[in-house]
Amino acid sequence: MTTGGPGGGSGGAGGGKKRGPKDSPQDDGTDGDAPFPSSPNVARPSESRPGESRPGDSSQPGDSRAGAEDWPSESLLAAADAQSSNAQPAGVTVEKLCADPGLGFQPSILAGAAGLSRRILNARVQKSGLALVGHFHGLEAWRLQILGATEISFLDRLSSEARAKACLGFAKLRPCGVVLTRGVRPHHELVAACEATETPLLGSPLKSSTTINLLHALLDDRLAVRTRLHGVLVSIYGLGILIIGRSGVGKSECALDLVMRGHRLVADDVVECSVRPYGSSVDPAKKAVIGEPAELLEHHIEIRGLGILNLKDLFGVTSVTARMPIDLVVRMSDAVDAAGQPVEYDRLGLEERHHRILGVDIPEVTIPVKPGRDVGGIVQIAARNELLKRAGHHGARDFQERLERKLLGKAITDDDVDGGRG
Repeated sequence: MTTGGPGGGSGGAGGGKKRGPKDSPQDDGTDGDAPFPSSPNVARPSESRPGESRPGDSSQPGDSRAGAEDWPSESLLAAADAQSSNAQPAGVTVEKLCADPGLGFQPSILAGAAGLSRRILNARVQKSGLALVGHFHGLEAWRLQILGATEISFLDRLSSEARAKACLGFAKLRPCGVVLTRGVRPHHELVAACEATETPLLGSPLKSSTTINLLHALLDDRLAVRTRLHGVLVSIYGLGILIIGRSGVGKSECALDLVMRGHRLVADDVVECSVRPYGSSVDPAKKAVIGEPAELLEHHIEIRGLGILNLKDLFGVTSVTARMPIDLVVRMSDAVDAAGQPVEYDRLGLEERHHRILGVDIPEVTIPVKPGRDVGGIVQIAARNELLKRAGHHGARDFQERLERKLLGKAITDDDVDGGRG
């Protein structure tokens, strides 16, 4: 199954660096840090509602299994508002999720088929077993809920009356969907509660950890924030290089030259971009921008004078790839401005410029274009140089440091000589 996560040996683009005065002023697309849509009526983890039990309260929500009449409280049922509003068209419906061939398993619909139109608005699922004992704090109705072996074993221990109360209290929160793992047959009280509240109850034959991983992989792709850019994306030495510039500057010709040198085309003219989490223990907030071609333009490139070419047919399957994280942006610019004056460029390579896409800052270099210049070879070298920088070797900075040490050493020697003469 193709999950669309950051691929290759390149790693993703860094997402935590602030733009400096040399960075590109534009921001392509929306901010990747924007939260998923939510309802103002849903209690957030930092909020408290009247009548809601909080950790440390003297009341014990779990005791409601013995028959307390106020469980669950009406204030806690406010999560249902997240599904009753038609103001948020985003997300993926449960019905579409079940039919998606990229999921990796075929969910079975066990109950609540009337609620398959509910939308999943967050790629992260929840395993909220505490909701079965009446603790609903933090449960979000727009996220899929997982019931595994631990939760089912707890329900097995309850009496039929207590089990019905627990299942109905959980289902009345109207989650977008509940997934029962390990192929377990659901209790009839759970089926009845889901039918009564039109809550989709799905079955997975896989264990909980595998089911969660597959759901995360698919939902990360389907719910990713997206934008569309004009440019060409190629894969060079495992790095995704996005070539941008004005129309007619030679982006496609440069990409064709790179493919003939053994590199791979991802997208020409239209690059579909989406941002994905790519965190690690060092930088958990890190994100990557993934680029891929528009569906109708895949494998194709337009060359002025030749028309539209299919590179897969011309050079074989090794000349194209489906998607790549964008690791470097190369801006192709005219060597002279509209007035015919030479444009100033960074001559030393010390300036750190970044191009922001979907809230992620990606390193950018500008290459002046003029007749007779081997732009494809220069882009190749730019990719190699980026790999060296990631390995901790910055040629321009090393040269500057050596030059400063040389000049500083000469200055000290001259001062010593002058002092001796004095």
